[in-house]
Amino acid sequence: ARPALHQFAIMADAAGAPKKRSFRKFQYRGIELEALLDLNQKEMVKLFPARIRRRFSRGLPRKYTALLKKLRKAKKEAPMHEKPEVVKTHLRNMIILPDMIGSVVGVYNGKSYVGVEIKAEMVGTYLGEYSITYKPVKHGRPGIGATASSKFVPLK
Repeated sequence: ARPALHQFAIMADAAGAPKKRSFRKFQYRGIELEALLDLNQKEMVKLFPARIRRRFSRGLPRKYTALLKKLRKAKKEAPMHEKPEVVKTHLRNMIILPDMIGSVVGVYNGKSYVGVEIKAEMVGTYLGEYSITYKPVKHGRPGIGATASSKFVPLK
């Protein structure tokens, strides 16, 4: 039996040099990451959706700028090619900006701080989206009092 045409292509790939993987460059609304970092805040806000534009137009309170300052400081003090120190915050409604990329934020979920490493794909979203506030339900056996008949089950 003759091998199919696609098997020849696989054999040729195996025989030749290993194929180099190409990664897709991150873009936010058609602008690459390096260009995003060069934009000032006014130009950056124009790229965001309406809700976030409105938030910036009404002015950011001091606590948000303080968080940004802490993140920049932690990133600057971190050794090269290592993750910066975790900066804890309760500001779940903080919008992720391009200059926050690479930082590690401890986002409070009502009980504990959930470590969130900020990646480029997170730009324009809120910190709270990455720190779940509830424990997802694990559906198992029904508990006592779940049905009328369960009242008569002995408690071992």
